[in-house]
Amino acid sequence: MAKVGQEALGIDPKDEREVRRSFKAWRSLLPIVFGLLAVGFLLWHELREQGFEQVESGTGNYTWTDTDQNGTVDLGNAAEFIPDVHGDYRLMSGMERLRSVHLAPWGLLLLFAALIANGLRDFGYIIRLRILTDGEFGWKRSFQVIALWEFATAVAPAVVGGTSVAIYVMAKDGTPLGRSAAIVLVTAMLDELFFLIFAPAVFFLVGIDKLFPPELDDALWGLPVQALFWIGYAFIAVMKVAVFYSVFFRPRAIKLFLVSLFKHRWIRRFRPRMAEAGDDLIAASDQFKGRSLGFWLKAIAATWCSWGSRFLVLNLIAAAFFGVSDHLLMYARQIVLWVILLISPTPGASGAAEFAFVGFMRDLMPAGAMLVVVALLWRLFTYYLYLFVGAAVAPGWLRRTSNRAAEKEVRPVRGN
Repeated sequence: MAKVGQEALGIDPKDEREVRRSFKAWRSLLPIVFGLLAVGFLLWHELREQGFEQVESGTGNYTWTDTDQNGTVDLGNAAEFIPDVHGDYRLMSGMERLRSVHLAPWGLLLLFAALIANGLRDFGYIIRLRILTDGEFGWKRSFQVIALWEFATAVAPAVVGGTSVAIYVMAKDGTPLGRSAAIVLVTAMLDELFFLIFAPAVFFLVGIDKLFPPELDDALWGLPVQALFWIGYAFIAVMKVAVFYSVFFRPRAIKLFLVSLFKHRWIRRFRPRMAEAGDDLIAASDQFKGRSLGFWLKAIAATWCSWGSRFLVLNLIAAAFFGVSDHLLMYARQIVLWVILLISPTPGASGAAEFAFVGFMRDLMPAGAMLVVVALLWRLFTYYLYLFVGAAVAPGWLRRTSNRAAEKEVRPVRGN
């Protein structure tokens, strides 16, 4: 009995088992544990001592003075507050500050808007996938691919991402392996293009001095925060050049590299599959190179819609609790933060993201419990949600693709 399943797609059964294991629900536990431990530590650290909180005007017992002349209220700096029976700030215990956290008058509406913005992020991804596949992927199929891709990205180290899983998912759905690889590489290239353009843009819009909080120096992996940013930016630039070169200029060189890589005896049996995948990559490259300007503008617009909506989520969550003094700076720092988190070794940058978030946003938000609550909601909307959605989508997708593979078994024809 011959099979037309993963073998025909060029997917090694061992690799398939490994990728399928990555879809198990328990894989989401590790990043959740990392994240919750980080949030718990931050909450304990923020609430273990007394701190200042803004209250209704005239009902407090302290007044703020800008002693360091930076124009920012630092609720953790006691030197900036002087006693005043009709002040606007109160000195509170940790539990008092936790109980003081409440939604602004339009808070629920703004949280709903944050969910909508998060949905627009995924809608942009789905639209882009449909554009790159010429509508071959329907809405449901595109949603499943994106959901599983996001899940794989969330459980893999940020520096690795979910690229290999995305290629596998598309190939299992019937797209040739080389074409799947080309589509995924082009999506990565479009994402990297966003950061290569917008990261320098925020330098001019906001100013480089405001983007990098000096108190974060040596706090993240023992390196200055600006150095971490440039390491991440260089990583993106190198990946962009490599993908652009391989897909649009030398796909045949990539094929030759793959074939030569699999010339050794113990992996030689995979060489024909690599040659076939290389042919698919060349065909996909020729297809992409012939695309019109309008095609690329639509793909870029969908990409920018996704990332633009992603960074809008935090601004909306923060505005649901307090008046944000500088929305542009908060938005710009997220772009810088994301570039840095790309080199995080933890699954989905869990743990590192929560610590870095507090460092980047401390001077833009009320200190204490409010800051930690906003950080937790931000990660819930933009990260933990995809762990749950991916874990819910994976079983049905696995059953469907397994049944499809079984149906493709070619039974021998019986003789007379």
